[in-house]
Amino acid sequence: MITLSLAEIAEVVGGRMHDIPDPSAEVTGPVVRDSREAGPGSLFVAFVGERVDGHDFAAQVVEAGAVAVLGSRPVGMPAIVVDDVQAALGALARHVVRRLGTTLVALTGSAGKTSTKDLIAQVLRRKAPTVFTPGSMNNEVGLPLTALTATDETKFLVLEMGARGIGHIRYLCELTPPKIGAVLNVGSAHIGEFGGREQIAQAKGELVEALPPAEEGGAAILNADDPLVRAMASRTKAKVILFGESGEADVRAENVRLTDTGQPSFSLHTPSGASDVTMRLYGEHHVSNALAAAAVAHELGMSADEIATALSEAGSLSRWRMEVTERPDGVTVVNDAYNANPESMKAALRALVAMGKGRRTWAVLGKMAELGDEALAEHDAVGRLAVRLNVSKLVAVGGREAQWLQLGAYNEGSWGEESVHVSDAQAAVDLLRSELRPGDVVLVKASRSVGLESVATALLETGAEGEVAAR
Repeated sequence: MITLSLAEIAEVVGGRMHDIPDPSAEVTGPVVRDSREAGPGSLFVAFVGERVDGHDFAAQVVEAGAVAVLGSRPVGMPAIVVDDVQAALGALARHVVRRLGTTLVALTGSAGKTSTKDLIAQVLRRKAPTVFTPGSMNNEVGLPLTALTATDETKFLVLEMGARGIGHIRYLCELTPPKIGAVLNVGSAHIGEFGGREQIAQAKGELVEALPPAEEGGAAILNADDPLVRAMASRTKAKVILFGESGEADVRAENVRLTDTGQPSFSLHTPSGASDVTMRLYGEHHVSNALAAAAVAHELGMSADEIATALSEAGSLSRWRMEVTERPDGVTVVNDAYNANPESMKAALRALVAMGKGRRTWAVLGKMAELGDEALAEHDAVGRLAVRLNVSKLVAVGGREAQWLQLGAYNEGSWGEESVHVSDAQAAVDLLRSELRPGDVVLVKASRSVGLESVATALLETGAEGEVAAR
């Protein structure tokens, strides 16, 4: 973070200084909420959680070098006390972002946010110093913490914005006002909380409403292939840039195809020229993510060749998202277990089939959370799709939702023992260890709450004959 005195921080957040011998003492290090990350010059933000109270670690963080604690009560150590710690953190982030004058790029969508954010960051940092959201820290706490890692050298700040209801993205945009905003898609993720796709579109569109007008440099990056996203053009005063495979898109992909290993290849067309891209990531769904990143980069002055080179060299920066690892015995494990919704589940199945041409394919799938009344139909549809794509075997893991997956596959017809329901992750591991053969490809995917990454981890710890995996 930029250097700020404790007195200045207290004024910005509307706080009261307690046990601070020198108000001119400066915070020169990071702003952290995890006591283990506190170090010389840092500011520790003390939240009261369900199990842990951050205030209890005040002495520990000060001993580690923290200048002060930002909390909701005095702690017997240098502290700035506020009524609402989360609001204070947001106010501090807003102050720092405005003072820096960094170009802020924000993005949202029902699926692909984290992968696209990682692509945007990897492209833009070739042009100038870039700070971006680590993992999926896209909420009211993670977003300001990310913004506060920016420094005077930061040219681009790339922030992922999540939402679980109307008004959430509007609030995040008030904390860190974006200049460029990208909306990727409107899908079924969290549809149970929102109540319908139209409500999801209303929430996601709050991003483009928050952008400055075109004459002030505001730019809305919208998916031309998604009608609900494209319609958001009427909700913004910013310049509109369309991306997609549509012929009307300003930044588009042509001649899209998958390599023999399931990696997308296409011709990138921008208003400034065209260039070929072959990605290191897996699955055709990354084409749309790459186009969104290309549209942002084009708006910020990068050429088609520069963008294509960066996209072709970009990798996955966030764990458990289409992580592809080959065991010593030739079994390939695709760990995509970080999260799941109907759109990402279907995209992962298509990627599995593309990667597994001529090989046996296994889909180890679990519950997709927060689908509300759509849960039965969506799980059934994924099970049926696995049959239509000729996935060799579906292993549905868990309770009721997993049964719906398996039943959808069974009811689609022709499958007998090709689909199976198991109770938990360990049962899935036991089944796979007994039946996997060299050359098989295994996809593991479910909502985060299911914890299916343990299946991928177990498969990679030992090979088919008990050998320790090399990677």
